[in-house]
Amino acid sequence: MTDAIADIPRWVTAFAEWSACLVYVAVMRKRVRGMPLAATIVAGFVLLWGIQEFAGTLPIGLWTFGMLLAVGAMLLFLWLTTDVKLREAGDLTARAFVLAEFSASFAWQLHYFFRGSNDTGEVGVVLLVFVVGCLFAIAYLIERRQFPRDIVLAVDNKALASALGIATATFLVSNLSFITTNTPFSGRVGPELLYIRTLVDLCGFVVLYAQRAQRLELYRAVELQSMNTLLHTQHEQYLASRAATEEVNRRHHDLKQYVQALRAETDEGARGELADQLEHEIRGLSGVPLDTGNTVVDTMLTSKTSQAASQGITITAVVDGSVVEFMDVIDIVTVFGNALDNAIEATRKVPEADKRLIRVAVYREGSFAMLRFENWFGGSIALVDGLPQTTKDEAHHHGYGLKNIRQAAYKYDGTMTVRLEDGWFVLRVLLPIPGA
Repeated sequence: MTDAIADIPRWVTAFAEWSACLVYVAVMRKRVRGMPLAATIVAGFVLLWGIQEFAGTLPIGLWTFGMLLAVGAMLLFLWLTTDVKLREAGDLTARAFVLAEFSASFAWQLHYFFRGSNDTGEVGVVLLVFVVGCLFAIAYLIERRQFPRDIVLAVDNKALASALGIATATFLVSNLSFITTNTPFSGRVGPELLYIRTLVDLCGFVVLYAQRAQRLELYRAVELQSMNTLLHTQHEQYLASRAATEEVNRRHHDLKQYVQALRAETDEGARGELADQLEHEIRGLSGVPLDTGNTVVDTMLTSKTSQAASQGITITAVVDGSVVEFMDVIDIVTVFGNALDNAIEATRKVPEADKRLIRVAVYREGSFAMLRFENWFGGSIALVDGLPQTTKDEAHHHGYGLKNIRQAAYKYDGTMTVRLEDGWFVLRVLLPIPGA
């Protein structure tokens, strides 16, 4: 080595590790907020700085042990501040560690280039903090697109092992020149060492970014397929319900003819035959057809009311179907089908039979069509990006119903909101009526 460069100051490494963790704290949902979060963030910086200073006192043979201590502290910091499971925290730690290695190396490389010495001084400190700060601001803007808060991208053992493997390989290759220069891949000149280290760390971060992007793209493809399948199923159910409703209407017309004939018949035998035929016709009829002013709405309400009644759930509806005449059939099916399916699914779990209630109201409010679906809930719920946060393990299989409703509302420049009101889960869809 012809031009010796001192290793990166410990405080710079600690600051980079802490800042990298903050990037992922910022993009993820928080486990704690307010003062507990602020206290944990401050404690995290003190812990990481202390570990780096301690590692600096260790012999070179325990260098790896010092790095493992720092990684463990980053894992603990991220797990305490972000609302994730341990595997997800491990995945975040791998990304934060590689990002910290890159930013510290890049900042120190710029410092050496512009300052021309290993002495930091006040100007050097300002330069290092400024460079590291800018890098993490850029990293935040890049990473927040990879961590949308309405998506829970589960990290399985394979994904975690992949992230840890990439981080470990990146760390070992980037620091190979500092361990030995007697390899085909080691640098031998001072600035060259930093250049190799920075470049390898950058490549490691890019690989981790690409890995996350690929998993996110795969998740969205599966989600889109599931949503389309759900839409297709609901449309098929609507067609079947419409056929059943038309059959009920046809029989209802026939029944009136039977009743008139029954009243007019004076022969006891003939009246008996008519009565038998009447009994045969009414067999299998399960409900009275609705007339809201919209046949699609009629079909959906009739079908879902019958489904709810079979599970001990009462649906009360005050609906003016004419206010949604401007909507396509598939969109009406999407909104009513998903809203009522979700309400029935939630209400059937209510232990008190007298509270298994669903209320539907569709009416005109000024120049808007208001669609309200309410079901008794009685609990609490957390909202993420305006949608209830699922508590089920297979989160990627649930929540498509509300997303489909929201997409249908967006199609008409409308909105969808959900909220809890006095124990009721309230879903509101507000749509501007064209030409109103």
